[in-house]
Amino acid sequence: MIDTAAPTQAEIEELLTDKVVKSFADSPHERLGVVMGSLVRHLHAFIREVRLTESEWEAAIEFLTEVGHITDDRRQEFILLSDILGASMQTINVNYETTGNSTEATVFGPFFVDDAPRIEHGGDIAGDATGQPCWVAGSVRDTAGNPVAGARIEVWEADDDGFYDVQYDDQRVSGRAHLFSDDDGHYEFWGLTPTPYPIPHDGPVGRLLEATGRSPMRASHLHFMVSAPGLRTLVTHIFVRGDELLDHDTVFGVKESLVKDFVQQPADAPTPDGRDLNGQTWARAEFDVVLAPGDE
Repeated sequence: MIDTAAPTQAEIEELLTDKVVKSFADSPHERLGVVMGSLVRHLHAFIREVRLTESEWEAAIEFLTEVGHITDDRRQEFILLSDILGASMQTINVNYETTGNSTEATVFGPFFVDDAPRIEHGGDIAGDATGQPCWVAGSVRDTAGNPVAGARIEVWEADDDGFYDVQYDDQRVSGRAHLFSDDDGHYEFWGLTPTPYPIPHDGPVGRLLEATGRSPMRASHLHFMVSAPGLRTLVTHIFVRGDELLDHDTVFGVKESLVKDFVQQPADAPTPDGRDLNGQTWARAEFDVVLAPGDE
């Protein structure tokens, strides 16, 4: 006897998912087919779970369209969206499993710029950026404890007002530089004591945070990217111990191993390099980097 019963609603939904997944099965790029098939299954499961309405679907399309329109070569709203959803941090967790005693990675952020100026040991990355001077020093080693000479160390941070140089309209370059570790793997430079700041929240991502009752604030941090031949490039931050935002970082980037002491120094305390700070207080922090072996 032929079963002429109409398919159930669940069957209709499952049949569509299967059909779309199969449409990617013969992709000439195997990995792309796998990724798209999984994406479809999870996306359809989400739509079915929340019973997404057409008006909600339209709002999502409008939101993503606005995210695209506000993105340019100085502002990456899609990265901000990925960050506040924890997608950026989870991608890092998946791709940068800690090897032995290697330093943990965290989010890249939207404000890195190529071709930052070079400074020598003990140089100042701040430029005209405002904030409390901070002496940062440490070493770069491999997981066997060997010093890594000539490692390229990129550093960048926001000023005391919570802005990176690229967020200003005057083409300034401040709060960023690169330097190289010496023959013993050591490095040292002047920067600024990190302070909390909000991610850009004047666009669609900011409205999403506001609508869901979330803060746009990031915990105080200083960015590092460290690279050397034969070793895995590290993208990370260091965070300020005692910052009340450590447990509420809006991009979920804090890892306990990256929380460091930024030790406050009185104005009359001698600086490591004899620099005259004109009566300012300052801070000092140590950060030893351990690079994992490079990929085969």
